[in-house]
Amino acid sequence: MAQITAIRGMNDILPTQTPVWQYLENTVKNLLASYGYAEIRMPIVENTSLFKRSIGEVTDIVEKEMYTFEDRNGDSLTLRPEGTASCVRACEEHSLIANAAQQRLWYAGPMFRHERPQKGRYRQFHQIGVETFGMQGPDIDAELIIMTHQLWCALGIRNAVTLQINTLANAESRQQYKDALVAYLSQHTDKLDEDSQRRLHTNPLRILDSKDQNTQALLNDAPAFDAYIDAESREHFARLRALLDASGVTYEVNPRLVRGLDYYGKTVFEWVTSELGSQGTVCAGGRYDGLVEQLGGKPTPAVGFAMGVERLILLLETLNAIPAHVLQSVDVFMAVAGNVEINAITLANALRVKVPGLRLLMNCGQGSFKSQMKKADKCGAAFALILGENEAEQGVVAIKHLRGDAEQITLPQNEVAAWLMTNLDKK
Repeated sequence: MAQITAIRGMNDILPTQTPVWQYLENTVKNLLASYGYAEIRMPIVENTSLFKRSIGEVTDIVEKEMYTFEDRNGDSLTLRPEGTASCVRACEEHSLIANAAQQRLWYAGPMFRHERPQKGRYRQFHQIGVETFGMQGPDIDAELIIMTHQLWCALGIRNAVTLQINTLANAESRQQYKDALVAYLSQHTDKLDEDSQRRLHTNPLRILDSKDQNTQALLNDAPAFDAYIDAESREHFARLRALLDASGVTYEVNPRLVRGLDYYGKTVFEWVTSELGSQGTVCAGGRYDGLVEQLGGKPTPAVGFAMGVERLILLLETLNAIPAHVLQSVDVFMAVAGNVEINAITLANALRVKVPGLRLLMNCGQGSFKSQMKKADKCGAAFALILGENEAEQGVVAIKHLRGDAEQITLPQNEVAAWLMTNLDKK
């Protein structure tokens, strides 16, 4: 029979890879907790109308990339392509932002888009997202950006990412600019790339983000968005920049940064890197003050971001920024020889209780001493505890250093826990 394999663009995350995922996820989780953010978990399947109403029916995501199907009741359902709309839906459904209550939330999980799989871009990919509601000023925009800046510092990748920011102003300003941009580009349709020609009358702002060099050259003479920005948005952006300056967060103002989702307005930002080729965005977000009302709620200011887990892990690997202890899954290996299983299991369990965070792998299924030492070395343990019949009778255990050339020692079993706590490099 033919072997069944994973669907193209949807990858298994193997035991050798999961420690890095856990390291990244735990680092983010701890940072978010320090800022007072609470976790929310949403379904991966939603009504298709949620994404059409929020993301925009003429966006690439809705037009070409969503996994949409009819269930047995004939309802149109979609595997979530992003998390913001689902989070807003959940908050409205459960009255989390009723009466303009402030919320700071985060979530993590898989998203789905039918794209052409390549390095750093998959059909099932994972995001960690942050959404905030009920705060109108630029201080919350700044908080999110400062928080991501601190995350890059904690991960040791700060020098490999660059912050780009922009303002998309209010809806009226954007519409005035769209009209001016369309009027200009309509005179040069033949010079636009195929995607930009398609977007000209459906989503013209996305043309600013085109990767086509000829289109970018044409945009050099296009109307400047800055001339259409309303006074309130201009002041909001100026205050945001002042907050970032005061916090020591460096940035570039990119007037062509627009993001690919219709619901953004005012602040937008991206953290980009040149280390990953064309897949350079590792974190992006912005303000979406109109989305809650658009989905049936009361007018509510909101801002958030999402980071790509796969891309961040790829960046950590590219920069060799993964701490050595993350890749070490075992601290201690217990080698067992002879009829001492009861003593070995009792000792192993006692050590796990007495030594916080101890990762102890006990040999099961017998095997020669030589083969057990090979297992001990392969699992990355720092020490091997050796328990044979002689040691069991005497109430002791031998401790062998697997890294370095220190001599083997023997200790009473009731002293091993204290010795491990002193000698293990627990980070």
